[in-house]
Amino acid sequence: MTHGIGHNSNHDPDGYAGRLHLWRRARADLVAPRLPIEIVRMRVRRAAALGLPYKTYASIRATTGRDVIALLFSSNALDMRPAPAPAALEKLAGVAAERGVLVHLPLPDDAPPPLDWAARAPPFTDTWGAMRRRLDGVLAARALPRDGVVMVGATAVEREWCAAARAAGWVSREAYFGG
Repeated sequence: MTHGIGHNSNHDPDGYAGRLHLWRRARADLVAPRLPIEIVRMRVRRAAALGLPYKTYASIRATTGRDVIALLFSSNALDMRPAPAPAALEKLAGVAAERGVLVHLPLPDDAPPPLDWAARAPPFTDTWGAMRRRLDGVLAARALPRDGVVMVGATAVEREWCAAARAAGWVSREAYFGG
């Protein structure tokens, strides 16, 4: 019996065993081998130095493929009315990364120590495009790669900043500072 062009005669050239082998190989390529214990320990120490839970740090690192180099807080996350909470400043003093804050109006846009810098937060009335341009400008002015910045905020609007800035991740104030 002859079949026309494009007909496979119900014959699979790879067969079930071939497809199974290809699937297992592709799956093995996706699932990374286990990390050596020394690297896991080093990453646990790095997460602690950033003040992040290890699972959060590991997730961000796996997603972006790079280390976190900066933390960007909202003034709400630091409870800056009119000055940041002393407990927050104490925790930030030990953070081994660049520390910035996006300050909402009417608060002054200055960075109290141990913060490294401050910038004006996008107003709640900004469109998505305006918010993205403002955040891009903030990160570009400090030569910070987007996928190396974790944002810490307190509201749903501030969570949108992470997507607008294409940052590495977002952490809630409660998850970062506890309580």
